[in-house]
Amino acid sequence: MSLMLPQWVQNDFLRILNPAIRWFTKSRINPNLFTTLGLVFNIAAATSFSIGAAYGTRNDLYYIGWGGVFIYLGGICDIIDGKVARGAGLSTRFGALYDSVLDRYSEVIMFIGMGYYLIRQDYFYESIFCFVALGGSTMVSYIRARSEGLNLECKVGLMQRPERIVWLASGSFLCGVSTLVIEPDFVWTLWGINLFKPIYLFTVPIFIVAILANFTSIQRMIHTRRLSMQMDQAEKNAT
Repeated sequence: MSLMLPQWVQNDFLRILNPAIRWFTKSRINPNLFTTLGLVFNIAAATSFSIGAAYGTRNDLYYIGWGGVFIYLGGICDIIDGKVARGAGLSTRFGALYDSVLDRYSEVIMFIGMGYYLIRQDYFYESIFCFVALGGSTMVSYIRARSEGLNLECKVGLMQRPERIVWLASGSFLCGVSTLVIEPDFVWTLWGINLFKPIYLFTVPIFIVAILANFTSIQRMIHTRRLSMQMDQAEKNAT
């Protein structure tokens, strides 16, 4: 179980998706279709952020909200493709590669859209954390791929891909819908410190992902080092 995404949340969400997954599995729809749709939705998310950056103002947070909706949809496609591939017996080596490659493109495109929005709307320091989050997310995936290429299982860490999707999509979505209940320029100040602005719903999850994705990279390096030392020792004992 992940501290950042409890198992009950994952189980309840899968329960909702299961009827659709069963139907897609019975229909034997090519899982690569869902992988491709995931990329398309993330392009749509980046487009929403970019339109908000180019044509919106700081108070037009609904562009961010729509970006969150598309990230959610991309994440759902990411779940469905693997479930359908395994359930329908359509898993292939190329399908696994195709999924991994498009997942990386999806994340890069999503973060570029977020970063562009933050830069154009003069959130300079927040944009730095956005690209730190991109770097950490890329390294989390790379370390796993490289470790598994060495026959070392590597799925540990606080901020794996499902956690990143949930945090970033939820933050973006809540930032957008917050304008339905509070003004976009609302500021809660205490002792001269700005404790809350609606935009924080978008930027704080980016900060969390930036820190914990890079921490997860370190976790995976330590984990892989321990496994590799055990494997090396076992090989020495066998000879």
